[in-house]
Amino acid sequence: MNLEIDAFLKRQKRWKDEFTKLRRIMLACGLTEELKWGWPCYRDNGKNVVLMHGFKEYCAVLFHKGSLLEDPKHVLIQQTPNVQVPRQIRFKSVADVVKLEKTLKDYVREAIDVERSGRKAVLKKTSEFSMPEELRARLDEDRALKAAFGALTPGRQRAYILHVSQAKQQKTREARVDKCIPRIRKGLGLDD
Repeated sequence: MNLEIDAFLKRQKRWKDEFTKLRRIMLACGLTEELKWGWPCYRDNGKNVVLMHGFKEYCAVLFHKGSLLEDPKHVLIQQTPNVQVPRQIRFKSVADVVKLEKTLKDYVREAIDVERSGRKAVLKKTSEFSMPEELRARLDEDRALKAAFGALTPGRQRAYILHVSQAKQQKTREARVDKCIPRIRKGLGLDD
C-alpha cells in the first residue's frame, strides 16, 4: 500500500468510501499503486492498467486500454466521442462497487493480460477527425497559417481540432480559433 494513496483517501470528501473499496479490489488483483495525475493509478510491471478518479456525479475506474477489453457485461463507457482508447466503469455508491465487484475483478485481470501481451489499439488518424468549419475557413484563407498548421505534429493538430470542436456555439468556436492562431504560427501545441 502506498502512503501517497493513504493521504489521497484522507483528503477525499465525496467518494472516499467508494475509492477505499475500489482500492482493495485493485490491490487484491495484484496491482501496485501510485499517485499519477493526482489520482490513484494501478500498475502491473510498471505499466498503467487502471486509474481511479472522481467527478461530480460519479467516481470511476478508467482502463487505460479499455477499448481492447471484451466487455461482455456492457459496463465500459467511452467518456466522450473523442476518447479513443480508455474506457470507464462508473459508480455512484459503494453498493454499485459491491454489485460489480466480480465483474470489475474479471475486467482488471483481462486488462492485465492485455497489457502483458503488448497489444496496442489502432488510433484514428488526424485526417479522420472532423475539422470544425471555423478552423477550416481560416486555414483556407491564409496560406501561411495553413502551412504552419500542416507543420504541426498530428497530436498538436488533433488538440486544436478537438479544442475548437468542443465549443457549442459558433461565436465561441471562432473566438477559440482566433486565440489559437498565434500559437499555431509559432509551431506550438495547445498546451505547450
